[in-house]
Formats: sequence, structure tokens, C-alpha cells
Amino acid sequence: MAALSGREVVIVAVLGTMTFSGPLAIHFFLPAVPLLKQEFGVGSAVAQAAFSVTLFVMALSTLAYGSLSDRFGRRVVLIGGLLLFIVGSLQCALSHSMASLIVGRLLQAFGAGCGLVLSRAIAHDVFGADGFVRIIAYLTMAYSLGPMIAPPIGGLLVDSIGWRAIFAAAAATVAVTLVLALVVLPASDRRPSVAGRKESLIGGYARLFRNARFCGFVFQSAFGSGAFFAHAAAATFLMNELLHRPASEFGLYFIFFPVGYWFGTLAASRLGGRVAIEIMVAAGATITFLAAVALAACILAGWMTPLTLFVPGFFLTLGQGISLPNAQAGAIGIDRTMAGTAAGIGLFLQFFTGAATSQLTGLIADGTAHPMIAVVLGSATLEVIAGAIPWLARRKR
Repeated sequence: MAALSGREVVIVAVLGTMTFSGPLAIHFFLPAVPLLKQEFGVGSAVAQAAFSVTLFVMALSTLAYGSLSDRFGRRVVLIGGLLLFIVGSLQCALSHSMASLIVGRLLQAFGAGCGLVLSRAIAHDVFGADGFVRIIAYLTMAYSLGPMIAPPIGGLLVDSIGWRAIFAAAAATVAVTLVLALVVLPASDRRPSVAGRKESLIGGYARLFRNARFCGFVFQSAFGSGAFFAHAAAATFLMNELLHRPASEFGLYFIFFPVGYWFGTLAASRLGGRVAIEIMVAAGATITFLAAVALAACILAGWMTPLTLFVPGFFLTLGQGISLPNAQAGAIGIDRTMAGTAAGIGLFLQFFTGAATSQLTGLIADGTAHPMIAVVLGSATLEVIAGAIPWLARRKR
């Protein structure tokens, strides 16, 4: 792919900032979960629900944003979603009960889905199929910066100011993103195709899911995300309740996750266009599986420390960073007239599976790391199987 022009660099930068709303909604909150559990006097499952509800609702919202943007255009849908995120964040910051906070999280999560879906759809509109993997890799690198900086900053805010500050910070950040979108994106927005407007929602989904390669791409991403979110959600409780470490220390160790993801997406951006998408997806899934095996081996051997908890997470997310941009590009590229819908389906499955595995880990929690191991290893195994489908389909052509 040729070097980006100045205008294209600006567009990519704004699309990258749009992806921050997702990580902010998720990862700013993690250091505060144990504190909220104590402050509101709720159990682990309820406190975990305030985290996982974000993933479930964000998952559902991606379906809506993808389809709506294919029919009505990208920009107007994007603005509405970012405004909803800001309102939800302020609701959380002003909450005085867990029920009120969860309502705010619902609004925040529904708004957060728009940036994730539309950044990819707009990138496909602007840059086309050529070099799309490279642009997606840049966006996922930008996404990885969110969880890289959110938990350490969130932990410091929780310890020094209080948990309400994390929601105020999220609202302020997304307000800046909204201003940038208003200034830059009018020239990059593209009207939906006639086919995108006329085809029924169910018909479009059915057409995509009849394609084996599409299924392999989206389910590989889903199970990879499931492994990550189960690991991340359990780690916050294990660090606090089993290893007795403060929220700020959890935030520092958490950096292993996004740093691994960042290096993976960097590799994807460098290899995009040189190595087949199907091979990159299968390779990334294999790395994630091996990391899950290493995590299980360390903990079952009795080596339970912050490093044995988080270093395997570096390699787990490294594999995800390699495979995810390629899987997203592969899924979105199946049908150009349904780029938004395909992006929405892929992100829906990622967040729905992540929510399911994180909540499952909380429900079966027994004070040890064993439930986390079972969920992470199971998810990684399914990821390898799904990741092999596009590669096998490519060999048969």
C-alpha cells in the first residue's frame, strides 16, 4: 500500500480515537470493581455484572450500528452513539447505588459500540480493499492504547480521587472525540449502497453466515476475545482477594495485556498484504492457544504470582493482535455492500463471547484460579478450531 496522504493520516487518527470509547468503557472500570463491591455491599457476581453488562450491551449495539450505518450513512449514526456514551458516563459518575450505576453502564455501553463498528466501516469506505488489513491493524493498535493506559490511570484515579473520577474522565475523552468527528468526518462519510438499503436485515445476515470463511473469521475473533476477557476479569479479583495487591498495582501489571496486543497488531500491519489473511489468522490463534496452555501449566504447578498471571497474558494478546486485524478485514471483505453489517456481526460476537466468558468466570468463582483456567483454555481451544476454517477453505480453492 502506498504511503498515506496528509488527509488520510488525519482520517486514520480520528478513526483511531473513535475506538477509544470501547476500551474506556471496559478497562477504566476494572480497577474499581473490588471497591464498588465493598461500597455497595454486593457479591462478586453482582459486581462482575457491572463489568460484563458493558460487553453484552456493546455486543448488541454493534449489530444495530452496523446495519443502521449501511442504510443511513456513517456520520449521523456515529454522532448519536458518542452522545449516548457521554450521557451514560455522567450517569455512572452521579450514581449512588449499584442499580443506578448499572443503568449508566447500559447507556455507556450502547454508545461505546458505535466507534468500534463505524471506524472499521468508514475505513473500508475510504481506503477500499487494497491495504485494508494495514488500516485495520492501525485501528487495532489505537484500540490497544486504550487498555494500555486506562487501567493504570483508572487505578490511580480510584486510589487518589475515587471511583467516580473514572467515569468523568471517560466522558471528557469521548467529548473530545465527538468534536474531532464533527470536524473531520463529513468529507469521509459515504452514502450507503442501494443494495445495502433494500436488503432485509435477516437476509443480509443469512447471506453472510452461509459463507464458511466468514464464519471462521468471526468466530475465531469471538473465541479469542472470550479467552482474553475471562483472563482479564478474573485477574482483578485474583490480584485483590488472593494476592492482596492494590488497584494501582493491578493497573500496572495489566499493561502486559495491551502491550502484547500492540506488538501483535504491529506485526499484522507489517505483514499485511505479504502473508495471506488466512495464514495470519491461524498463526495468531495458535499463539493464543499455546499461551493459554502455559498459563494453566504455571498456575496448576503452584506458581501463582502476578508475573505468572500476566506474562502468559502478553502472549495470549500477542496472538490476538496478529489474528484479529486479519480476521476483521477478511470478514468485512466478504461482501462490499455489507461492510457495516459484517463489522457489526464480528464485533457483536467478540463482545458477546467476552461478556459470556467473563460472567461465567465470575459465576463459578471459588476463590482460586481454577475457574479462570478452565474458561480461558476452553475458549482458546475453540479459537484454534475456528481459525483453521478459513485456512482449510483457502486450500480447497
